[in-house]
Order: sequence, then C-alpha cells, then structure tokens
Amino acid sequence: MNIFVIEDDPRIADFLSRGLRAEGHRVEVASTGPEGLELARRVARERNVHGPSCVLVLDLMLPGMSGLEICQTLRAEGVALPILMLSALGAVEDRVAGLRLGADDYLAKPFDFDELLARLESLSRRGREVVPVASARLVVGDLVFDRERMQASRSGQILALTARELALLELMMSAPGRLFSRERILSNVWGASEDPLTNVVDVYIRRLRSKIDDGHADPMIHTVRGLGYRLESPAVSPTGQRSAG
Repeated sequence: MNIFVIEDDPRIADFLSRGLRAEGHRVEVASTGPEGLELARRVARERNVHGPSCVLVLDLMLPGMSGLEICQTLRAEGVALPILMLSALGAVEDRVAGLRLGADDYLAKPFDFDELLARLESLSRRGREVVPVASARLVVGDLVFDRERMQASRSGQILALTARELALLELMMSAPGRLFSRERILSNVWGASEDPLTNVVDVYIRRLRSKIDDGHADPMIHTVRGLGYRLESPAVSPTGQRSAG
C-alpha cells in the first residue's frame, strides 16, 4: 500500500512512518498544509504510477492550511484519493465536519496502531473504485437537503432541524430506500463511543419524523420493526411499512 502522511508533529509523523514501513508499506510524509496539498495533487496525477492502493492520512491541525481546507479543496477538484483524517479533536461535531467535507474516515488521537492499519486497509480496498464527488444537494421526492447551507426543506418549506437531526437526515438521504440499523445510525451519527444500549436513535427518529412527515399525507421515514429505519420517496414507498417508532 502507498500511504501519504500529512502531519506536522514530528513525533507522530516518525511513529507513523516507521510503523507503516515496518508493515511493508511505502510512506511519504509532508509536514505543512500547502506542502501536503501539493503532495496529494501529485499523487492523484501519478496514481497510475503508484497503483490504486493509495491512501492519504491527513492531520486536521496543520500550519499554513488546515486539514479540512485540504480535504475540501481536493474534493472540489475531483480528487478521489481515500482520506483518513487524524485529529486530537474527537468531538462528534469535528468528526461530522471532516466527513461532510469529503474525508472517508476519521480517527481521533491518541489511536491504536492496529486500528489505524485496519482502517487504512479498508480504505485501500475502497479506493480501488472511483469515488464520485459528493453532490451539493440531496433530493428524495419533495425533500431537499442542501449540504452547502446545511439546510433541509420539504415541499419548499424550510425545516427547523438541529445539527444532529441534519446529520441523521443526511445519512438516510444519502441512500434512499436503504435500511439503516440502529447500530449503523449510532456509529455514523454519534460515533463508536456512544453506549450501544441507548435509545437515542429512536428518540431522534421520532423527532425527525415529526418535522418531516407531520402534515403530509405520504410519509417518508419508515420503521421496519426489529431491523431499523429507511427513508424513501412517497412514490416508491411500500404500503404499510410505517409503524410507530
């Protein structure tokens, strides 16, 4: 695997470089934001030389240009390199911001090296396929999610949604008709540290449903008892799928 590390902390950069090389991977390091951006652009241009197994490890806090800015710039330019973002900022809001700007995965510092390897291997497999640039708008029936404004509307009416409700809605609208288990929703929206026995997913689904479906003859959020939830256009919704939840 070809791993390109953008990290300004010399201790972490050296640890990653030595550890990844010991595992048999090729590693190249950049230590500033502008230097990292040029490295990523070069890798994207020369990907036929490096091969498809290329992954970018990107620190969030960098001198000259932040990791978020680099990620956003690369995605805007159509660069589809898999990106694993590293940061000492492990709050949900920080992870969500990184993922929304185009990162494929997010790992908080301090991290376990074996977990880092597993995530890089997963991203490498995923990176063998071309990753399309995320659309600025998600549209399912008359429901619209504007990623740039972080605003949602149904039938032209703006929905008053909290940041967490927006994250939940964006996840479900990203794959209309897909069944999302409570565990998958919890992991994607709240993070792996959240108590798996909590009922927070059910609570937020009820809140989201009340704001999206109330007042409309055709519901969009459906509960599949014992399995999870799906969101789909009323035009294709199966009869009787919605249940209390």
